[in-house]
Amino acid sequence: MKTCLILCALAILSSCANVYYTPEAKATADTHTIFAIAPPRVSISARPKDNPENIKEMQRNESRNIQLEMYSWLLRRKTQGYIRPDVLDVETTNAKLRDAGYFDGKNFTPQELAELLDVDGILSSNYSLSRPLSTGAAIALEVLTNIDPVSKEATVTLTLYDRNERLSLWNYSDAIGGGVLSNHANMVDNILARATRKMPYRTEQR
Repeated sequence: MKTCLILCALAILSSCANVYYTPEAKATADTHTIFAIAPPRVSISARPKDNPENIKEMQRNESRNIQLEMYSWLLRRKTQGYIRPDVLDVETTNAKLRDAGYFDGKNFTPQELAELLDVDGILSSNYSLSRPLSTGAAIALEVLTNIDPVSKEATVTLTLYDRNERLSLWNYSDAIGGGVLSNHANMVDNILARATRKMPYRTEQR
């Protein structure tokens, strides 16, 4: 019975978010016609017995999954009229980044990424995840139940950069807590639903 309750539990709790705008954020964002979602930087808290290579692989997988969920969420809001500019698809974004050596460790500034991707803005993100299970248990649970236990807690920072400006236009940071079985869709929905209310891309009428 206790196991069932744990598996079914999904309580998302929010804390006070921090939001930063530059004075010209809205005016600059209004000139953007398309932006890209950079691969999220993901860190996962590891236990001493966890294999470092397994953690790195999990971080890469989480980054890909979260990026896809962010794209789906933002594209849906674009279609609904909540967000004005277009969103570059993830496959195109990552293919161009791969060809440029991004995934091999080559460093780029947000402005260089925008130039490379030929977009007006770059949305970067950092996700710090605290897993409630060991690496092995998390993988086993996903195999047995087809549910990916993303995290027990997450601290998230989103930053919007302009192609021509060296400083960020907008920065949003927040922390959420959830059940053991929070999935990527629920986590991204919970974060972006709040973050985009403060995002300079949000349409005025919405």
